[in-house]
Amino acid sequence: MGFLKNRTMLGVLCIVLSLLICFAITPLFNQSVSQKTNIVRVVKDVKSGAQITKDMVQTVEVGGYNLPEDVIRQSETVVGKYASADLFSGDYILPEKISDVPAAENAYLYSLNGDKQAISVSIKSFAQGLSGKLVSGDIVSVIAPDYKKQGSTVIPPELTYVEVIGVTASTGYDTNSKEPSENTQDETEKQLPATVTLLVSPEQAKILAELETDGKLHLSLIFRGSKENAAQFTELQDKVIETLYPTPAEQRTGQTEQQAAPEASAEPENIAPEAGGE
Repeated sequence: MGFLKNRTMLGVLCIVLSLLICFAITPLFNQSVSQKTNIVRVVKDVKSGAQITKDMVQTVEVGGYNLPEDVIRQSETVVGKYASADLFSGDYILPEKISDVPAAENAYLYSLNGDKQAISVSIKSFAQGLSGKLVSGDIVSVIAPDYKKQGSTVIPPELTYVEVIGVTASTGYDTNSKEPSENTQDETEKQLPATVTLLVSPEQAKILAELETDGKLHLSLIFRGSKENAAQFTELQDKVIETLYPTPAEQRTGQTEQQAAPEASAEPENIAPEAGGE
């Protein structure tokens, strides 16, 4: 009889447990699965370092079950930011996949304000680019062999002090980037410079384009140090550019100042009063 009572009690407990699962736990689980939430989803592939625009993402409603807690839910949070990893259509976005600033390798390109330009010149031999020792922030002089086909090697006055803003390998990676490579062979290749990107004025860019076409230029290191000290060199170079290439407004100002002196001297110093009859 005790055995039967135990079996009866066990059966009752099983029935109670099944009822609890059916009418309590299962509805709660279904409710959590069917609960909806808004998330930001990628609708276009976004390369690492690219700026995220409105047409690249959309806010969609999805089931909230098993979503990461920190998934981004508002498009305003990501638009205007930069992808720190490749994003593919259909991906949701996590905070670690976006950044307020562009990728380190491209950051210097986003600091251009229209006053100056970025231009790259080829390093056709290892020696031309200071044997791969140049880094962003260096001040260099551009040496032009057989400048303008005149048979002399000179440093053009426009290119005496030029700032390096990037040194790039043939792989497309900046050689002074801190991003790790997958293997030692890639790291070795990454360190071989193929181009140097310089921050220049439009006038300097034209001369560099000519030298690039001729395939003859060398870079010599002038200064490496703090940005404040480097700025002294570039400011001096800017003054030289302003002297060599005055703007039309400056030309007119200079002409006006030259004409103002004779005109002023032509005016009588004292005007005699008109004679009046009695």
